[in-house]
Amino acid sequence: MAKSNIVWEKFLPAEFESLVHPSPVFLSNKELYCALCYYPFLIDDGKTSVWLEKASGKRCIMLSAMNFSIAWGDDPRYWQWISIPESRFEKVAELLQVCWFDVRGRTNTRVLSPKTHYSAYIVFKRADQCYGFKDEAIEAVVGMVGQEASRRYICFDEAIDGEFQRGERGMRPLVKPGEREDGWMEIELGEFFIEGGIMNSEEIEMGALETKRLNGKYGLIIQGIEIRPAKIR
Repeated sequence: MAKSNIVWEKFLPAEFESLVHPSPVFLSNKELYCALCYYPFLIDDGKTSVWLEKASGKRCIMLSAMNFSIAWGDDPRYWQWISIPESRFEKVAELLQVCWFDVRGRTNTRVLSPKTHYSAYIVFKRADQCYGFKDEAIEAVVGMVGQEASRRYICFDEAIDGEFQRGERGMRPLVKPGEREDGWMEIELGEFFIEGGIMNSEEIEMGALETKRLNGKYGLIIQGIEIRPAKIR
């Protein structure tokens, strides 16, 4: 039973054949499952990365910044699209100069595992010259489209003073970035729960936006937003 293709097929995403094409042929569904646990695959014309969490088999994805809605993102005076070897995507977004910082990504909940608590993280680097993010709290939003989103404050500079930020609804925790094993930085934007099932298919939006202090900024490089099962607290 431990080697049965039928057994291991139950652990694979329903669209697994499209996830691995045109990857090397796997001899069994067990090999394919193990591959998805260790090696992210690109789908959606290379704009989404998908893999399975080793411990649980839950689906994880990263949305490329190429799939984002970015304020002024199509204007080369403010953002440019560059290739860097350490990114899993062909292009990443580099901020050249803006005052209004607003980046958001969307995905459908059906690509994720049902009955699962997820966390969303924005994955980024700072260029050699990075300005405008020190001591600057930016609002992060996560929620189903058409519903009230959860909100928190984040900062792209881990050296910011304080653990809380005052907002319209009182003091909120300030979430700081942490370093990833792959050398990038990440900040948790928020959490959400996937009910799952075709009837519960919805779009979820995640992003970071600045709505108050519109000071100049540059030098942030954004790879994407990663969605993975939330840590048990």
